[in-house]
Amino acid sequence: MRLNALGCALLALPALAMAAAPATPEIPVTDVYHGVSVVDPYRWMEDMKSPEFQTWLKAQADYAGGILKQIPGRDALRKRLGELADVGEVTGGYEQAGSQVFFLKRAPGENARKLWVRHGANGAERLLLDPDAMPGEGGHHAIDWYSPSRDGKLIAIGISVGGSENSVMRIMNVASGKFLPDVIDRAGLNEPDGRSMNESGIAWLPDGKHFYYNRHPADERYNKSAVFLHKLGDSADKDVAVFGWGATPSRTFELADLPYVSTAPGSKWLMAEVLHGDSVNRSFWVAPLAKATNGETPWRRLITPEDKVTHAVLVGDALYAITQKNASRRELLKISVATGDRVLALKAGDAVLQELIATADGVVVKALDGGVSKLIQVGKTGQTAELGLPFEGTVREISAASDRSILLRLEGWTRPAQVLRLAGGKVEVTTLQKPLKVDTSGVEARRVMIKSHDGVLVPLSILSQKNPALDGKHPTILSGYGAYGISMEPRFSAVRLAWLERGGVQAVCHVRGGGELGEDWHQGGYIKTKQNTVSDFIACAEWLIANGYTSSSKLAGIGGSAGGITIGGTITQRPELLAAAQSAVGISDMLRMENTPNGPPNIEEFGTVKNPEHFKSMYAISPYHRVKDGVAYPAVIVTTGANDPRVEAWLPGKFAARLQKANPNGKPVILRVDYDAGHGIGSNIGQALDETADVWSFFLWQMGDPAFQPMR
Repeated sequence: MRLNALGCALLALPALAMAAAPATPEIPVTDVYHGVSVVDPYRWMEDMKSPEFQTWLKAQADYAGGILKQIPGRDALRKRLGELADVGEVTGGYEQAGSQVFFLKRAPGENARKLWVRHGANGAERLLLDPDAMPGEGGHHAIDWYSPSRDGKLIAIGISVGGSENSVMRIMNVASGKFLPDVIDRAGLNEPDGRSMNESGIAWLPDGKHFYYNRHPADERYNKSAVFLHKLGDSADKDVAVFGWGATPSRTFELADLPYVSTAPGSKWLMAEVLHGDSVNRSFWVAPLAKATNGETPWRRLITPEDKVTHAVLVGDALYAITQKNASRRELLKISVATGDRVLALKAGDAVLQELIATADGVVVKALDGGVSKLIQVGKTGQTAELGLPFEGTVREISAASDRSILLRLEGWTRPAQVLRLAGGKVEVTTLQKPLKVDTSGVEARRVMIKSHDGVLVPLSILSQKNPALDGKHPTILSGYGAYGISMEPRFSAVRLAWLERGGVQAVCHVRGGGELGEDWHQGGYIKTKQNTVSDFIACAEWLIANGYTSSSKLAGIGGSAGGITIGGTITQRPELLAAAQSAVGISDMLRMENTPNGPPNIEEFGTVKNPEHFKSMYAISPYHRVKDGVAYPAVIVTTGANDPRVEAWLPGKFAARLQKANPNGKPVILRVDYDAGHGIGSNIGQALDETADVWSFFLWQMGDPAFQPMR
């Protein structure tokens, strides 16, 4: 039987790399769900503090490291990734207060994003905080979020260690750069699914001496949280809960309800938002600002989950709310705070209404139309106008200032980001984001609609060198997510060029479960319809092969976090389709996920084993439970962070162990562990590039690239 290139590569692998994976003890535990017996051989892993688990995890990490270091092209690839990451300064997280702009910036050669302040969009700038310069506490520091006071004199900053997202709030005097004595742990808005970018959950009062903030109990990570009122200089132990769990005896909050409060310039009202776990439908309450000082604050609920509101902002005496109750692609309501009266401010159309930002003149709505961002301005008196943008792309960030100007970050698959200032009907390119020294003229992006298993058309984005030969020979990475109604929008990455310049292809399958085509698209991959998420990904892979972009021997798949269900389902349902795959901090045991700290919020998205219909769907696609002995699975690199608070390390660990046991003489399955990382949100650039180099090298090895084949 003739060996192909991949077979030769496996034979040439050094003995150490082909050594058996570390032994994984099996201590079977049987659960009975609605009459169905389910055996879990690795339940013992869920005690992550046990010496047994820590010893096993370290052995797996060493085993993975031993294999990865033998891939010869890895170091050269890592060097190229570093060069591309350093093609220029990268900024983001723009927050405006007074005449100042606060933002994060990483300059070439730096490992972490630092916090800067600038006088106006184009003025002089000054460094406020370098997390790498902070005293060590067992890992690197990360800036999780920040929130300036309205006048910009003070700024609240959430800082965590080792990628843990365990934010400790500090208050900085902006003029001096010195921290005030106030220190509050367990603070800030840790939205469980990671949707918020710089959402802090902090609401400053006009006096600049008080603010509201979200805090969870010492024995909880995401649940039972409440909003507290803090006065600068006071101990946090004296802070009073004004809304949320335990704040008002007459009002009941569910375990996974996550509340936070916001204020608005010129408004006498306070708005409280409640996230009901990871449900996209939220509740909104209002109260007089002057009376929101204790647990008996006279809150009134204006919006319930039945209203299906996904976002709302406070503007003067009104709430503007995006609702999907009557339209999958959503419409905008204006609601009187005093009376509750509602008027339609923006009717539904082809574009999906996504986000809102309050301005001095009303609101600006961000919408997604055919994969491209649109901005629609809605005035207080009802007039609407689309704001012109210099090119088709994605509005990543948008921030309004008191001078009626708007800052936004615009980028595309092949267009590096620009930071624009919109004022008086004019668009100005600011110097907040300097042009990157990178050439993308040889790269093209396509968006095609491909037919899934049930005839539904699914968007597929494809990036490659221009006019690629459709000969089936391109090393290709296909990514997918598909949860919480989150859209995978065009985003520029200079680092991506390291793959494309080798003749590779990168593609994104916009699977159901996401929000690219509205709430119907989300519901199409939700609890009992979750199989569609996996089937859409499989259909995208098949289309890339059928249309000559790649072949199964050159195709790798990636899914991270909730996308672990997507890639895990593909690995277990169609193992012959991929040469390799990465499950990155992925949900893999759907039956036990709800027992983790982040489990109760996710019941809203993935279901609960307590419901027999939910269990049936969850069990049918749970990656860990679908692995079968003796099957020829693709090569798999499972990645995790030891400090991950969202998908605990035992979840990826179980999946890796089960794949290793199922086919011990098959393609390699390794568990890569970063002991100074969590879910990846707080990782620095060095950590991100190291992981990318490892994963891409692993892929290229399995795809038979000569530069990545270990020698005898």
